[in-house]
Amino acid sequence: MTPFGTIELTVYPYECDAFGHLNQAALLTLLERARWDALARGPGMDLFDRNGVWPAVRKATIEYRAAAFARDVLRVETTLVGRGTTSMTLRHVVRRVSDDAVVADAEMVFVCIDRVGRATPIPDEIARFLGPRASGGHEPIRVPAGDVELAVDVRGEGLPVLFVHGFPFDRTVWRHQLATLSRVRRIAPDFRGVGDSGAPPGADGYSLTRYADDLVAVLEAVGVRQAVLCGLSMGGYVIFELLRRHPERVKGLILADTKPEPDSTEAKRGREELTQVAQRDGQDAVIERLLPRLLAAATQATQPEVAGQVREMAHRWSVPGLVGALRTLRDRPDSTDTLRDVRVPTLVLVGSEDQIAPPDTARAMAQLIPGAQCHVVPAAGHLAPLEQPLATSRVVADFLRAIP
Repeated sequence: MTPFGTIELTVYPYECDAFGHLNQAALLTLLERARWDALARGPGMDLFDRNGVWPAVRKATIEYRAAAFARDVLRVETTLVGRGTTSMTLRHVVRRVSDDAVVADAEMVFVCIDRVGRATPIPDEIARFLGPRASGGHEPIRVPAGDVELAVDVRGEGLPVLFVHGFPFDRTVWRHQLATLSRVRRIAPDFRGVGDSGAPPGADGYSLTRYADDLVAVLEAVGVRQAVLCGLSMGGYVIFELLRRHPERVKGLILADTKPEPDSTEAKRGREELTQVAQRDGQDAVIERLLPRLLAAATQATQPEVAGQVREMAHRWSVPGLVGALRTLRDRPDSTDTLRDVRVPTLVLVGSEDQIAPPDTARAMAQLIPGAQCHVVPAAGHLAPLEQPLATSRVVADFLRAIP
Protein backbone atom coordinates (compact mmCIF):
# COMPACT_ATOMS: atom_id res chain seq x y z
CA MET A 1 0.00 0.00 0.00
CA THR A 2 1.33 3.44 -0.94
CA PRO A 3 1.28 6.26 1.64
CA PHE A 4 0.64 8.74 -1.17
CA GLY A 5 -2.47 9.00 -3.32
CA THR A 6 -4.28 11.16 -5.84
CA ILE A 7 -4.84 14.90 -5.87
CA GLU A 8 -6.31 17.30 -8.43
CA LEU A 9 -4.58 20.53 -9.41
CA THR A 10 -5.65 23.34 -11.78
CA VAL A 11 -3.28 24.68 -14.45
CA TYR A 12 -2.97 28.46 -14.15
CA PRO A 13 -2.21 30.76 -17.11
CA TYR A 14 1.14 31.90 -15.67
CA GLU A 15 2.29 28.24 -15.77
CA CYS A 16 1.91 28.12 -19.57
CA ASP A 17 4.24 29.09 -22.40
CA ALA A 18 3.57 31.49 -25.30
CA PHE A 19 1.44 28.85 -27.07
CA GLY A 20 -0.69 28.23 -24.00
CA HIS A 21 0.85 24.82 -23.15
CA LEU A 22 1.74 23.86 -19.61
CA ASN A 23 5.46 24.56 -19.28
CA GLN A 24 7.67 21.53 -18.57
CA ALA A 25 9.26 23.26 -15.55
CA ALA A 26 5.78 24.11 -14.24
CA LEU A 27 4.87 20.43 -14.48
CA LEU A 28 7.74 19.61 -12.12
CA THR A 29 6.31 22.19 -9.72
CA LEU A 30 2.89 20.49 -9.90
CA LEU A 31 4.50 17.15 -9.04
CA GLU A 32 6.20 18.73 -6.06
CA ARG A 33 2.89 20.23 -4.93
CA ALA A 34 1.37 16.75 -5.11
CA ARG A 35 4.08 15.38 -2.81
CA TRP A 36 3.66 18.24 -0.33
CA ASP A 37 -0.12 17.72 -0.28
CA ALA A 38 0.47 14.04 0.54
CA LEU A 39 2.60 15.05 3.51
CA ALA A 40 0.04 17.66 4.62
CA ARG A 41 -2.74 15.04 4.61
CA GLY A 42 -0.56 12.52 6.41
CA PRO A 43 2.27 13.05 8.91
CA GLY A 44 2.66 16.79 8.31
CA MET A 45 4.74 19.00 6.05
CA ASP A 46 7.51 19.16 8.64
CA LEU A 47 8.10 15.38 8.54
CA PHE A 48 11.60 15.64 7.07
CA ASP A 49 12.60 18.79 8.88
CA ARG A 50 11.73 17.45 12.32
CA ASN A 51 13.84 14.35 11.58
CA GLY A 52 16.84 16.47 10.55
CA VAL A 53 16.98 15.13 6.98
CA TRP A 54 15.88 16.13 3.49
CA PRO A 55 14.88 14.20 0.33
CA ALA A 56 17.22 15.31 -2.46
CA VAL A 57 16.42 14.37 -6.06
CA ARG A 58 19.10 12.09 -7.51
CA LYS A 59 17.40 11.12 -10.74
CA ALA A 60 14.26 12.18 -12.61
CA THR A 61 12.87 10.47 -15.70
CA ILE A 62 9.86 12.19 -17.29
CA GLU A 63 7.89 11.37 -20.41
CA TYR A 64 5.64 14.13 -21.72
CA ARG A 65 2.70 12.47 -23.50
CA ALA A 66 0.11 15.20 -24.19
CA ALA A 67 -0.34 18.92 -23.90
CA ALA A 68 -2.15 20.54 -20.98
CA PHE A 69 -3.61 24.03 -21.11
CA ALA A 70 -4.61 26.83 -18.78
CA ARG A 71 -7.66 25.97 -16.64
CA ASP A 72 -7.25 22.21 -17.25
CA VAL A 73 -7.73 20.16 -14.08
CA LEU A 74 -5.02 17.52 -13.74
CA ARG A 75 -5.18 14.43 -11.56
CA VAL A 76 -1.75 13.48 -10.16
CA GLU A 77 -1.44 9.89 -8.95
CA THR A 78 1.64 9.31 -6.78
CA THR A 79 2.86 5.87 -5.72
CA LEU A 80 5.92 4.58 -3.91
CA VAL A 81 7.58 1.99 -6.16
CA GLY A 82 10.81 1.36 -4.28
CA ARG A 83 12.58 2.04 -0.99
CA GLY A 84 16.14 1.33 0.02
CA THR A 85 18.06 2.13 3.17
CA THR A 86 18.75 5.73 2.13
CA SER A 87 16.58 6.22 -0.95
CA MET A 88 13.02 6.04 -2.23
CA THR A 89 11.54 5.99 -5.73
CA LEU A 90 8.21 7.67 -6.53
CA ARG A 91 6.12 7.32 -9.67
CA HIS A 92 3.78 10.11 -10.80
CA VAL A 93 1.08 9.68 -13.44
CA VAL A 94 -0.60 12.92 -14.55
CA ARG A 95 -4.03 12.70 -16.24
CA ARG A 96 -6.36 15.37 -17.52
CA VAL A 97 -9.66 15.01 -15.67
CA SER A 98 -11.88 16.03 -18.62
CA ASP A 99 -10.86 13.15 -20.92
CA ASP A 100 -8.58 10.96 -18.74
CA ALA A 101 -5.70 11.50 -21.19
CA VAL A 102 -2.24 10.84 -19.77
CA VAL A 103 -0.36 14.15 -19.87
CA ALA A 104 2.90 12.83 -18.41
CA ASP A 105 4.43 10.14 -16.26
CA ALA A 106 7.56 10.45 -14.18
CA GLU A 107 9.78 8.35 -11.98
CA MET A 108 11.93 10.17 -9.41
CA VAL A 109 14.61 8.81 -7.12
CA PHE A 110 15.21 10.70 -3.87
CA VAL A 111 18.15 10.25 -1.53
CA CYS A 112 17.77 11.09 2.15
CA ILE A 113 20.55 13.50 3.16
CA ASP A 114 21.57 15.15 6.43
CA ARG A 115 22.12 18.85 7.00
CA VAL A 116 25.62 18.79 5.46
CA GLY A 117 24.52 16.87 2.37
CA ARG A 118 25.61 13.33 3.26
CA ALA A 119 23.41 10.33 2.41
CA THR A 120 21.86 8.94 5.57
CA PRO A 121 19.45 6.11 6.45
CA ILE A 122 15.79 7.03 6.22
CA PRO A 123 14.69 7.81 9.81
CA ASP A 124 12.24 5.41 11.40
CA GLU A 125 9.28 7.82 11.46
CA ILE A 126 9.64 8.45 7.73
CA ALA A 127 10.16 4.73 7.05
CA ARG A 128 6.92 3.95 8.86
CA PHE A 129 5.11 6.51 6.69
CA LEU A 130 6.59 5.02 3.51
CA GLY A 131 5.75 1.45 4.45
CA PRO A 132 7.79 -1.77 4.25
CA ARG A 133 10.77 -2.14 1.97
CA ALA A 134 10.69 -4.53 -0.92
CA SER A 135 12.62 -7.71 -0.37
CA GLY A 136 16.01 -8.10 -2.00
CA GLY A 137 19.35 -6.51 -1.30
CA HIS A 138 22.95 -7.44 -1.80
CA GLU A 139 23.72 -11.10 -2.32
CA PRO A 140 26.76 -12.22 -0.34
CA ILE A 141 29.75 -13.86 -1.95
CA ARG A 142 30.99 -17.23 -0.66
CA VAL A 143 34.49 -17.40 0.80
CA PRO A 144 36.20 -20.70 1.79
CA ALA A 145 37.72 -20.51 5.28
CA GLY A 146 39.16 -23.81 6.45
CA ASP A 147 36.28 -26.17 7.21
CA VAL A 148 33.48 -23.71 6.33
CA GLU A 149 32.29 -21.28 3.69
CA LEU A 150 31.58 -17.76 4.89
CA ALA A 151 28.95 -15.38 3.54
CA VAL A 152 30.46 -11.94 2.91
CA ASP A 153 28.74 -8.72 1.85
CA VAL A 154 31.12 -6.69 -0.36
CA ARG A 155 30.19 -3.23 -1.63
CA GLY A 156 31.84 -0.23 -3.20
CA GLU A 157 35.40 0.84 -3.90
CA GLY A 158 38.04 2.76 -1.99
CA LEU A 159 39.66 2.29 1.40
CA PRO A 160 38.83 -1.28 2.54
CA VAL A 161 36.90 -1.48 5.80
CA LEU A 162 36.19 -4.90 7.34
CA PHE A 163 33.05 -4.83 9.53
CA VAL A 164 33.02 -7.54 12.21
CA HIS A 165 29.74 -8.17 14.03
CA GLY A 166 29.25 -9.19 17.65
CA PHE A 167 27.28 -11.78 19.61
CA PRO A 168 24.49 -12.73 18.93
CA PHE A 169 24.24 -10.60 15.78
CA ASP A 170 25.18 -11.03 12.13
CA ARG A 171 26.55 -8.81 9.37
CA THR A 172 23.22 -6.95 9.07
CA VAL A 173 23.94 -5.18 12.36
CA TRP A 174 26.03 -2.92 10.07
CA ARG A 175 23.15 -2.41 7.59
CA HIS A 176 23.16 1.38 7.88
CA GLN A 177 26.92 1.74 7.60
CA LEU A 178 27.08 -0.67 4.65
CA ALA A 179 24.44 1.43 2.88
CA THR A 180 25.80 4.90 3.56
CA LEU A 181 29.61 4.78 3.72
CA SER A 182 29.76 4.94 -0.05
CA ARG A 183 33.32 6.26 -0.35
CA VAL A 184 34.95 3.14 1.09
CA ARG A 185 34.96 -0.55 0.22
CA ARG A 186 32.67 -2.23 2.76
CA ILE A 187 33.36 -5.89 3.59
CA ALA A 188 31.07 -7.58 6.13
CA PRO A 189 31.18 -11.34 6.82
CA ASP A 190 28.94 -13.53 8.92
CA PHE A 191 30.89 -15.54 11.51
CA ARG A 192 31.06 -19.30 11.07
CA GLY A 193 27.81 -20.87 12.26
CA VAL A 194 25.95 -17.58 11.80
CA GLY A 195 23.53 -16.21 9.22
CA ASP A 196 24.37 -17.32 5.70
CA SER A 197 27.77 -18.79 6.63
CA GLY A 198 28.39 -22.48 7.02
CA ALA A 199 28.88 -24.21 10.36
CA PRO A 200 31.85 -26.46 11.18
CA PRO A 201 31.07 -30.14 11.71
CA GLY A 202 31.66 -30.16 15.47
CA ALA A 203 31.48 -27.96 18.53
CA ASP A 204 35.28 -27.67 18.54
CA GLY A 205 35.31 -25.56 15.37
CA TYR A 206 35.04 -22.26 17.27
CA SER A 207 37.80 -20.20 18.89
CA LEU A 208 39.28 -16.73 18.75
CA THR A 209 42.08 -18.09 16.57
CA ARG A 210 39.62 -19.56 14.07
CA TYR A 211 37.49 -16.42 13.98
CA ALA A 212 40.58 -14.25 13.40
CA ASP A 213 41.94 -16.55 10.70
CA ASP A 214 38.52 -16.50 9.04
CA LEU A 215 38.81 -12.72 8.73
CA VAL A 216 42.20 -13.07 7.08
CA ALA A 217 40.68 -15.60 4.66
CA VAL A 218 38.01 -13.02 3.79
CA LEU A 219 40.62 -10.34 3.11
CA GLU A 220 42.60 -12.76 0.94
CA ALA A 221 39.51 -13.73 -1.02
CA VAL A 222 38.62 -10.12 -1.89
CA GLY A 223 42.22 -9.18 -2.68
CA VAL A 224 42.85 -6.87 0.27
CA ARG A 225 46.24 -6.79 1.96
CA GLN A 226 45.43 -4.18 4.63
CA ALA A 227 42.09 -2.92 5.92
CA VAL A 228 40.57 -0.76 8.59
CA LEU A 229 39.02 -3.23 11.04
CA CYS A 230 35.69 -2.21 12.58
CA GLY A 231 34.50 -4.51 15.36
CA LEU A 232 31.41 -4.44 17.56
CA SER A 233 31.50 -6.13 20.99
CA MET A 234 32.71 -9.71 20.32
CA GLY A 235 33.89 -8.41 16.95
CA GLY A 236 36.36 -6.30 18.91
CA TYR A 237 37.66 -9.36 20.75
CA VAL A 238 38.25 -11.13 17.42
CA ILE A 239 40.09 -8.05 16.13
CA PHE A 240 42.34 -8.12 19.21
CA GLU A 241 43.29 -11.69 18.31
CA LEU A 242 43.92 -10.67 14.71
CA LEU A 243 46.20 -7.90 15.99
CA ARG A 244 48.22 -10.51 17.85
CA ARG A 245 48.38 -12.94 14.92
CA HIS A 246 48.37 -10.71 11.84
CA PRO A 247 49.24 -7.10 12.78
CA GLU A 248 50.46 -6.37 9.25
CA ARG A 249 46.85 -6.67 8.03
CA VAL A 250 45.62 -3.70 10.07
CA LYS A 251 45.55 -0.18 8.61
CA GLY A 252 43.25 1.31 11.26
CA LEU A 253 40.83 0.34 14.02
CA ILE A 254 37.26 1.19 14.93
CA LEU A 255 36.32 -0.43 18.24
CA ALA A 256 32.61 -0.13 18.98
CA ASP A 257 31.01 -1.09 22.30
CA THR A 258 33.81 -3.47 23.23
CA LYS A 259 36.49 -3.78 25.94
CA PRO A 260 39.93 -5.37 26.42
CA GLU A 261 39.34 -7.07 29.79
CA PRO A 262 38.54 -10.81 30.04
CA ASP A 263 35.42 -12.16 31.72
CA SER A 264 35.26 -12.02 35.49
CA THR A 265 34.53 -15.19 37.46
CA GLU A 266 30.89 -14.13 37.73
CA ALA A 267 30.69 -13.40 34.02
CA LYS A 268 32.14 -16.83 33.22
CA ARG A 269 29.37 -18.43 35.27
CA GLY A 270 26.85 -16.39 33.32
CA ARG A 271 28.29 -17.65 30.03
CA GLU A 272 27.94 -21.24 31.22
CA GLU A 273 24.32 -20.68 32.25
CA LEU A 274 23.56 -19.12 28.88
CA THR A 275 25.26 -22.04 27.13
CA GLN A 276 22.88 -24.40 28.90
CA VAL A 277 19.92 -22.21 27.89
CA ALA A 278 21.09 -22.34 24.25
CA GLN A 279 21.45 -26.10 24.29
CA ARG A 280 18.13 -26.64 26.04
CA ASP A 281 15.87 -23.92 24.61
CA GLY A 282 17.57 -22.53 21.49
CA GLN A 283 18.27 -19.10 20.03
CA ASP A 284 15.06 -17.31 21.00
CA ALA A 285 15.56 -18.05 24.69
CA VAL A 286 19.14 -16.74 24.53
CA ILE A 287 18.19 -13.39 23.01
CA GLU A 288 15.32 -12.85 25.43
CA ARG A 289 17.82 -13.22 28.27
CA LEU A 290 20.22 -10.74 26.66
CA LEU A 291 17.92 -8.14 25.10
CA PRO A 292 17.19 -5.99 28.19
CA ARG A 293 20.92 -5.20 28.56
CA LEU A 294 21.67 -4.72 24.88
CA LEU A 295 19.49 -1.71 24.09
CA ALA A 296 19.13 1.70 25.68
CA ALA A 297 15.83 2.37 27.45
CA ALA A 298 14.98 5.03 24.85
CA THR A 299 15.58 2.53 22.05
CA GLN A 300 13.26 -0.02 23.64
CA ALA A 301 10.58 2.64 24.14
CA THR A 302 10.71 4.40 20.77
CA GLN A 303 12.31 1.94 18.31
CA PRO A 304 10.59 -1.44 18.74
CA GLU A 305 11.75 -2.36 15.24
CA VAL A 306 15.36 -2.40 16.48
CA ALA A 307 14.50 -5.02 19.09
CA GLY A 308 12.84 -6.98 16.29
CA GLN A 309 15.99 -6.76 14.18
CA VAL A 310 18.09 -8.03 17.10
CA ARG A 311 15.76 -11.00 17.55
CA GLU A 312 15.97 -11.77 13.83
CA MET A 313 19.78 -11.71 13.88
CA ALA A 314 19.96 -13.97 16.93
CA HIS A 315 17.57 -16.42 15.29
CA ARG A 316 20.04 -16.80 12.41
CA TRP A 317 22.68 -18.36 14.69
CA SER A 318 22.99 -22.12 14.79
CA VAL A 319 22.89 -23.58 18.30
CA PRO A 320 26.47 -24.95 17.94
CA GLY A 321 27.48 -21.44 16.80
CA LEU A 322 25.96 -19.95 19.94
CA VAL A 323 27.64 -22.50 22.18
CA GLY A 324 30.99 -22.09 20.44
CA ALA A 325 30.86 -18.30 20.67
CA LEU A 326 29.82 -18.33 24.34
CA ARG A 327 32.76 -20.56 25.25
CA THR A 328 35.10 -18.38 23.19
CA LEU A 329 33.85 -15.29 25.03
CA ARG A 330 34.23 -17.04 28.38
CA ASP A 331 37.84 -18.04 27.72
CA ARG A 332 39.15 -14.96 25.91
CA PRO A 333 42.44 -13.48 27.19
CA ASP A 334 43.19 -10.02 28.54
CA SER A 335 43.97 -7.76 25.56
CA THR A 336 45.21 -4.74 27.50
CA ASP A 337 48.87 -5.24 26.53
CA THR A 338 47.85 -5.92 22.92
CA LEU A 339 46.29 -2.49 22.66
CA ARG A 340 49.32 -0.75 24.12
CA ASP A 341 51.27 -1.90 21.07
CA VAL A 342 48.79 -0.49 18.52
CA ARG A 343 50.31 2.13 16.20
CA VAL A 344 47.52 2.71 13.69
CA PRO A 345 44.72 5.33 13.67
CA THR A 346 42.05 4.22 16.13
CA LEU A 347 38.50 5.30 16.90
CA VAL A 348 36.71 4.04 20.02
CA LEU A 349 32.90 4.30 19.88
CA VAL A 350 30.50 3.62 22.74
CA GLY A 351 26.83 4.14 23.45
CA SER A 352 26.14 6.51 26.32
CA GLU A 353 23.82 3.89 27.90
CA ASP A 354 25.97 0.81 27.21
CA GLN A 355 25.68 -1.49 30.25
CA ILE A 356 28.09 -4.14 28.95
CA ALA A 357 31.05 -2.00 27.87
CA PRO A 358 30.19 1.39 29.45
CA PRO A 359 31.67 4.76 28.45
CA ASP A 360 34.23 4.83 31.28
CA THR A 361 35.58 1.49 30.06
CA ALA A 362 35.74 2.82 26.51
CA ARG A 363 37.63 5.94 27.60
CA ALA A 364 40.13 3.84 29.53
CA MET A 365 40.62 1.60 26.48
CA ALA A 366 41.24 4.61 24.25
CA GLN A 367 43.93 5.82 26.66
CA LEU A 368 45.83 2.57 26.11
CA ILE A 369 46.26 3.33 22.41
CA PRO A 370 48.52 6.24 21.40
CA GLY A 371 46.51 8.94 19.63
CA ALA A 372 43.18 7.10 19.80
CA GLN A 373 39.94 9.06 19.56
CA CYS A 374 36.95 8.24 21.78
CA HIS A 375 33.39 9.22 20.92
CA VAL A 376 30.28 8.63 23.04
CA VAL A 377 27.08 8.17 21.00
CA PRO A 378 24.09 9.67 22.86
CA ALA A 379 20.92 7.64 23.49
CA ALA A 380 22.51 4.34 22.48
CA GLY A 381 23.14 1.16 24.41
CA HIS A 382 25.41 -1.71 23.38
CA LEU A 383 24.42 -1.42 19.69
CA ALA A 384 25.27 2.15 18.75
CA PRO A 385 25.57 1.42 14.98
CA LEU A 386 22.00 0.07 14.94
CA GLU A 387 20.35 2.22 17.62
CA GLN A 388 21.79 5.55 16.45
CA PRO A 389 22.93 4.89 12.87
CA LEU A 390 23.02 8.52 11.76
CA ALA A 391 25.30 9.69 14.57
CA THR A 392 27.48 6.57 14.37
CA SER A 393 27.92 6.74 10.60
CA ARG A 394 28.87 10.41 10.72
CA VAL A 395 31.64 9.78 13.23
CA VAL A 396 32.90 6.73 11.34
CA ALA A 397 32.86 8.60 8.01
CA ASP A 398 34.83 11.51 9.46
CA PHE A 399 37.39 9.10 10.93
CA LEU A 400 37.81 7.15 7.69
CA ARG A 401 38.16 10.33 5.65
CA ALA A 402 41.35 11.16 7.56
CA ILE A 403 43.01 7.82 6.76
CA PRO A 404 45.16 7.90 3.59
